[in-house]
Order: sequence, then C-alpha cells, then structure tokens
Amino acid sequence: MTNDEFMTMLIRHEGNIPYAYKDSLGYWTIGVGFLIDKEKGGKLEPEEIQFILQNRINKLVKELAIKLPWMTELTPTRQAVLVNMAFNLGVNGLLGFKNTLLFIKTGQYEKAARGMLASKWASQVKGRAVELAKLMKEG
Repeated sequence: MTNDEFMTMLIRHEGNIPYAYKDSLGYWTIGVGFLIDKEKGGKLEPEEIQFILQNRINKLVKELAIKLPWMTELTPTRQAVLVNMAFNLGVNGLLGFKNTLLFIKTGQYEKAARGMLASKWASQVKGRAVELAKLMKEG
C-alpha cells in the first residue's frame, strides 16, 4: 500500500472535517481524526500550528494583494500591520476601514494610526491596536 493509498483509507475511515467537532466518545477532534481535546491529551504539535499559521498568512497576503494592490508598495512593516488586522478581522472587516485605508494608500500614516485607534476594533483588542497603530505611524 502506498502512502497516498493509506492516507485515502484513513480519510475514508476517520472523515475529513474542517472544523472542530466531538467524536463518537465526545472528545474534541478536527480534520482527519486529529484529537485536540486537552482533557484526553490531544493537541496540535508546534510544527502543525506553524504550518497552519503560515498557510493562513499566505492566503491573506494573496487576497489582500488583489483587494489592495497598492499594499505591495508599502514598507514590509506596514504590510504586516494590514495582514495582522486582516488575520484578526477577516479581509472584509479590514476593508471596512475605508478612511484609514485611504490614509494609508496616500501616505498619511499618522492619520491612519489615529483612525485605527479611534475604531471599535481598537476598544476590543486594546494593546494590539496600540502596537499596530505605532507600527503604521513609524513604518
């Protein structure tokens, strides 16, 4: 049996569910039977978390490059601020910051930082918003 055949068999037996669910014994599981229930000793390994995180970042960068093509002209730090916000808010949530994004696009970074801090989002994420606004302002 090849590795691909074995993986296909495991998927057939375990399922392939892209969200957390309780297995037949009531333990939290995800994907192809990956036990993540702390009570039962389940968890994701650090390299799995790193892989998922990098995959999500790559996806956001690609989506933002389409929605905000001017973003690639920003410093890497300012790009990271926008990706960080999209990671937290979703791309559509970030796109809701219309005035702030206009300020960023036109190089008015201090105004953009003030807009970030004046938002409902900032009151929800507190220190994160302060750090990201500082990075946006300073570049």
